[in-house]
Amino acid sequence: MPQSKTSSSPSEGAEVTAFDDVPLNRFHVRITALTFCANYSDGYELGIISIALPVIASSLGFGAVWEGLLGASALIGIFLGSVLVGWAADKIGRQRLYTLDFLLIAVASAAEFFVQDPVQLFVLRLLIGIGIGADYALGPTLVAEFVPRKYRGGLLASLTVLWTVGYVAAFFLGNYLVSLGEDSWRWLLATSCVPAIAVVLLRIGVPESPRWLLTQGRLDQARAVVRRLRGDEAAFDQLVATHRPERRAKYRELFGKKYRRATAFGAIFYNAQVIPYFAIYTFLPLVLLKIGIGEEDTTSDGLLNLFLLLGSLGGLWLVAKMTRRGLTIWSFVVLIVSMAPMAVWPDAPTALLFPLFLVFTFTMSAAVNLDQVYPPELFPTDLRSSGVGLLNGLSRVGSAIGTFLLPLALDGIGFSPTMLILTLVLVVGLVVSVLWAPETKNAMLD
Repeated sequence: MPQSKTSSSPSEGAEVTAFDDVPLNRFHVRITALTFCANYSDGYELGIISIALPVIASSLGFGAVWEGLLGASALIGIFLGSVLVGWAADKIGRQRLYTLDFLLIAVASAAEFFVQDPVQLFVLRLLIGIGIGADYALGPTLVAEFVPRKYRGGLLASLTVLWTVGYVAAFFLGNYLVSLGEDSWRWLLATSCVPAIAVVLLRIGVPESPRWLLTQGRLDQARAVVRRLRGDEAAFDQLVATHRPERRAKYRELFGKKYRRATAFGAIFYNAQVIPYFAIYTFLPLVLLKIGIGEEDTTSDGLLNLFLLLGSLGGLWLVAKMTRRGLTIWSFVVLIVSMAPMAVWPDAPTALLFPLFLVFTFTMSAAVNLDQVYPPELFPTDLRSSGVGLLNGLSRVGSAIGTFLLPLALDGIGFSPTMLILTLVLVVGLVVSVLWAPETKNAMLD
């Protein structure tokens, strides 16, 4: 990763190969569609726990500490799954793990129906998070390594749209189910096993990444995958001719001179986005109450979810039209401007704060499309899954801390100081992006 802020690729200076410019085909779409599932599940899991937590707390009898732990449990699991499975996938390959992670999600989700205390629920949601985290490391890596560079940004960004779809689906289904009775939350939590089972079945037979096989020196197997997918073998031959000699990358290289800036930038920009996002939207009813919107105001809730969805879709257009660096920097600017009034003037009229919160919601939803686009473009093939997994994992550490601390901060130091802290997190993201954000749009992958 070159150190200048205008660098364009992990392999800058390498010859662009025809393999990066083959026409989009049915398999490219299929591998992207199968990767939608982790993002949908993550959004759905966050959405349902946000809605179900008050009912669960009443049913099982626990307080704010357990609410924070249960809100953060899946995020902790995502950290473990992203880092450990990301590392493993660079060592043993992506394909087998890509199927097994959703088997874990399916089993743990179904078991949520039977929990009797918060400890059991914490463990199960931790396991679900591990499965989702594993897929966060594997899915974007496979999409980036299979699809042509012309379509890479759009297809990777579309993964985040499914996060929003999952969150919005949980909002509507959750609000319906929790009104049906004391134990309705059990059915709500268990619903996530249905798509997980479908994913396990659909992923059977997905091939290994030819790029990864090349890094292992398994040329014949890589060629067999290309032939099976009816890919351009001449383009593949060109990739073979230009790829670097086989070597075994070390995990510590992510922190070495060549990639440490990419690793540091990725971790900080990612955390600066998701810490405010997860903290605010996990406890959205509390935040809305603080800006003058009561729990009975379902219209405002629905409008916010609409802006989440519109922002996510708008983010696809922005990823296609803007540079990676430009979108990162300007989104932080808008987020800071729209959140700062909630921190410095918390008693402002709701007619001012709520529209600003809508702007914040739209912009954040658009900006997080980059979370699936940027990380795979920062690292070479033999470190890509490790790098993507590490960045996803570290982002969930920040998210888990923010999610755990938000209700405690609101109770302890108040709304205004809490919003000020989250605004300062965004400021850090802006500064680091201005200094370090590389340009990777349309870059050739190493």
